[in-house]
Amino acid sequence: MTMLLASDTLLYVFVKDSTDNDLSFSQKMAQADIDEGLYSRQLYVIDHDAMRRMGKADVLIAGMRGLGVEIAKNVILAGVRSVTIQDDGVVEWRDLSSQFYLKEADLGQNRALCSEKQLSSLNVYVRVSAWTKKLDEDFLSKFQVVVLTNSPLEEQLRVGAFCHSNNIKFIVADTRGLCGQLFCDFGESFEVRDTNGETPVSAMIGHISKDNPGIVTCTDEESHEFTDGMFVNFSGIQGMTELNSYGPIEIKVRDIYSFSICNTSNFSEYVKGGVATEVKQTEILSFKPLNVALDEAIRDPELVEMTDYGKIQRNLSLHLAFQALHRFTQKYSRVPHPRSQADAEVLVTITKELCTDAKFDELDEDAVRQLSLVASGDLAPVNAFIGGLAAQEVVKACSGKFTPLRQWLYFDALECLPQENDEVLSEDACAPRDSRYDGQIAVFGSAFQDKLKKQSYFLVGAGAIGCELLKNFALIGLGAGEGGNITVTDMDSIERSNLNRQFLFHSKDIGRLKSEVAAESVKEMNPYMNITAHQNRVCPETEEVYTHSFYSNLDGVAAALDNVDARVYLDQCCVRNKKSMLEGGTLGSKGHTLVVVPHLTESYGPSTSGGQKAIPICTLKNFPHRIEHTLQWARDQFEGLFKQAAENVNNFLSDPTFVDRTVARGDVEAVEILEGVYRSLGEEWPQNWADSVSWARRQWETLYNNPIKQLLHCFPPDQVTSSGLPFWMGAKRCPHPLTFDSNNTTHMDFIVAAGNLYGQIYGITGSRNRADIQSILQGVKVPEFTLKSSVKIAVTDQELKEENEERKEEDKVKLEILKEKLSKLKLKDQSFRMQPQEFEKDDDSNFHMDYIVAASNLRAENYDIPTADRHKSKLIAGRIIPAIATTTAAIAGLMCLELYKLVQGHQKITSYRNAYINLATQYFVLSQPCVAPTFTVSDEATHLSPSNIVLSQSI
Repeated sequence: MTMLLASDTLLYVFVKDSTDNDLSFSQKMAQADIDEGLYSRQLYVIDHDAMRRMGKADVLIAGMRGLGVEIAKNVILAGVRSVTIQDDGVVEWRDLSSQFYLKEADLGQNRALCSEKQLSSLNVYVRVSAWTKKLDEDFLSKFQVVVLTNSPLEEQLRVGAFCHSNNIKFIVADTRGLCGQLFCDFGESFEVRDTNGETPVSAMIGHISKDNPGIVTCTDEESHEFTDGMFVNFSGIQGMTELNSYGPIEIKVRDIYSFSICNTSNFSEYVKGGVATEVKQTEILSFKPLNVALDEAIRDPELVEMTDYGKIQRNLSLHLAFQALHRFTQKYSRVPHPRSQADAEVLVTITKELCTDAKFDELDEDAVRQLSLVASGDLAPVNAFIGGLAAQEVVKACSGKFTPLRQWLYFDALECLPQENDEVLSEDACAPRDSRYDGQIAVFGSAFQDKLKKQSYFLVGAGAIGCELLKNFALIGLGAGEGGNITVTDMDSIERSNLNRQFLFHSKDIGRLKSEVAAESVKEMNPYMNITAHQNRVCPETEEVYTHSFYSNLDGVAAALDNVDARVYLDQCCVRNKKSMLEGGTLGSKGHTLVVVPHLTESYGPSTSGGQKAIPICTLKNFPHRIEHTLQWARDQFEGLFKQAAENVNNFLSDPTFVDRTVARGDVEAVEILEGVYRSLGEEWPQNWADSVSWARRQWETLYNNPIKQLLHCFPPDQVTSSGLPFWMGAKRCPHPLTFDSNNTTHMDFIVAAGNLYGQIYGITGSRNRADIQSILQGVKVPEFTLKSSVKIAVTDQELKEENEERKEEDKVKLEILKEKLSKLKLKDQSFRMQPQEFEKDDDSNFHMDYIVAASNLRAENYDIPTADRHKSKLIAGRIIPAIATTTAAIAGLMCLELYKLVQGHQKITSYRNAYINLATQYFVLSQPCVAPTFTVSDEATHLSPSNIVLSQSI
C-alpha cells in the first residue's frame, strides 16, 4: 500500500515494508519523483535538481574487493538509477579483511555475485545487477559513469581512452595497503552547476549610490559574505527599482559592508530596502585523458590534489610508484610480497627508471619502499576513505553538483606503521595464514592482529558514523577475540530517514533500537565479534552505569555523536579516566576527525560556543528581517500553543503546588503561564471541531493583522528617530497587516494545520476537508480590534527588560486575580488531561511542519521577507544536520587509521593526524594534533587538560 501526497510539483511516496517485494523497479520509480522521506538529509546537501539528474544515471563499478564494494554501497545509497557491479574473480581469504558483504562460505565464488543481493537491499529505488565477464566496448557504452578499482594499468588506459572519446565519465580508484590513488576524467567539456554547494549568501541593503560604478552599502547589522567576482540579484528595492529586474550583476568587494556594481548613475534615486542574493554561476571544466594526465602530472603538479601538506613531494613520488607497481605486477605476475626487502628494492629501481623518463629528481625512496612493503595489504579504513571520495566523484559526475577532482589524488597513512623503536616486522610475521584478516596481517603482522582482537572499546552513538565505525571494527577484528569487546550505546530508534546513510539498517528494522540492530549486523559481517548493545545516554545521569570501573576496563573510546555538549562531556570522562578518544563529525560534504591521546595531544576541551547564535527577542517579536527569524518565531508559536500550554494545564490539574511553583518563577512569567491555563480551561476550550476552526481563525487575526496594526500605530511608516533618520530602515523592515482570504492557499494552510493541532491537544478529531472548513469559517465572528495609544513596544531587548521591571506592580495585581480565578475552576471530568504535541519534523501527516511553514511564510509576508518552501523550512525549523553517506564513510576511515596508531601505542605526536575535509571542493587538511598543555605543579611538569585543572582545584 502507498500513500501519495502532492506538494507543489513533488510527489512524496511512503512504501510500506510488506509491499516492497511486490513492486517492480519501474513501479517504484513511477510512484515518486524524489522520495523525500528517504533522502531528506541528503537533499540538504544535494538539491532536488541534482538528485533528478542522478536518478537518470547508470553507473558501472568494476572490481568487488573492499574498495569496490565501498564505492558501490555509497553510490547506491546516494540514489542513481542503476549500479552494475563487475568482477570476474573469486573470493579469497584476503578479501574478507575489507569486503563487508563476503563471508567465509563464499570462498571460491564470484565476488560480484556474492555481493549483489546485499547491495540491492540498500536502496529499493536503485537497480543493482552483477556482471561476471570482461569489460568490452559494447558493454561500457551502456553507462554514463565507469569506475575501475584495483585494475591493471593496461585496462585503465584502454577503458579510459574509450570513455574519454565517448563522453563517459571515468574514474580510477586503487588502494595498496596504507596508500590510495584516485583519478577522474569527466571529458573535455563538463558543466559544474554549483561549485561548492553552499547556500547562496545574501545581504540586506542600506543604501545604493547613483554612480559609475554604483556603491552598495549593506546594513550595519552584520557584514556581508560576498567575494570578488560573485554575481548577485537584487529584490525588494524601493526607489531604484531598475535593479530589481536587472538580472545577475557581477560585484567587486570594497570592504565587509560594501561592494560595487554596474553603472547606476541613470537609475532612479534609491529610497530604502532591498536584498542582494548570490546567483550561482555554472563553470565548464576540461579534463585530460588518462594517458595524457599520467605523464603530465609530474610536469604540472596542479593536476595532483594535496591531502596532507606535509607530504607534497611524497604525493608525486607515489604517482610514479603506483606506475612502477603496475610494471612490477606485469613482470612478476604478482604484487610485492609483504615486508619483502628484495621486492622493495626492485620497486625502487623501477620507480627510478620512471623518474629518469619524467625528469623528476626529488624521489622519496623511503616512501616507495614502504609502499612496496605494504602493497599486498587490503585495509578497510583506507578503502573507506578512498571509497568515500571516489563515490562522491561519481555523484559529481552524475549530478554536476560540486567541483570534481582535477585530476589525481594520492593518500597515504604510512605513519600507521610501527615506529622506529618498535620491533621490525618480518616477512614471516606478515605472510598469509588463510585468515579473514590476511589483508591486514600483510601490513601489520599477526602479533598486531592478536592485539586488535583483545581490545575493549566503547562506541558512543550508532548513527551514520557509528554504523561506519562498527563496520570497520568488524573488518579489522577489533574486540573479536578472547578478552576483547565492543560496547555500543545509542538510545534512538531507527527511522526511515536514517536508511539513506546508516547502511547497517533496512526498512524491516524501522522502529527497532539502533544499537541492537547495529550489533546484529556487524555480527553477520564478522561472527567472531564480541559486542554488547546499550540504550543509554552518556551523561551525568548514567554515571552509575559508566563508572570509573567501566572506563578502567577500556582500551579506548570512540565518539560518533551529533552535538557538541555530548562530545564535551564524553571528552571529560576520557580525560578523567585517562583514556584515548577518537572523535569525528560531519556536516553535509564537510567532516572532521580528532584523536585524543592522554598526556600527548590536546583534548576536545570545553565548548567554545553556545551553539546557534541567539536571535534577539525584539527581533523575533517585532522586527524580523530574515526567514530564519520567522521560522524561529513559528517554532516558538508551535511550542507555546500546542505543547507548553497543554503541559501547563496538565501540571495545574495534577499538581496542587503548581500555582505556587509558577509564582516563584517571577511575576512576568507567572502571569503569562497562569493566564494561558485559565484561557485553556475556560473561554478557549473547544467543544467540537467547529470550535477548533473558529479558534484558528481568531488566532490568525491575532498573529498577522492586529499586532501589525498596533506596531504601525506606535511606529508609523514615516516615523523618524531622534537623530532625524527613518525608523524603518536597515534591518527594520516596515510591515503591513494581512487580510484573511479563504481562497488564499497559505491562509487556509494555516487554518487547517492550526485547527487540527488545537483540536488534537483537546482530543478532538479534525479534518483536512477544506470545503467543510471554509463553510465553518463563514460563521466565525472575529472580534473588532481597537488600537491602543497607551501600548509601548520595546525596540531593544534592554528596553523590554526595563518595561518588565516597570510592570511589576501591575503584574502582582494580575497574579492575585488569576490565582483567585483558578482556585474557583471546577471541571466536570476530573480525569481530563490535554495532549501536548511534541514537535516531530519527519512525519508529514501530523500537521507540525504544515503549521510551521504556513505560520512562518505568513509572518514573512507581513514583513516582505522572501518565503521558504517546505524543504528549506524543515531544515531550519527542524535544525536538521545535512548528511551524506560519502562523507561519513571517509571520516570513519580516517578515524580508524588513528585507531591503528592508538592500539600500537604510538608515542610520537608526529604520527597522529587530525583531519578537516570538504568533499564538495577538494579541501583536505590532515594536520598534526596540538600538544597537550603542560602546567607546572610543585616544580613538576605535568600534562593536564582544563578538565583536570578544575578537578584538582575542587579537591
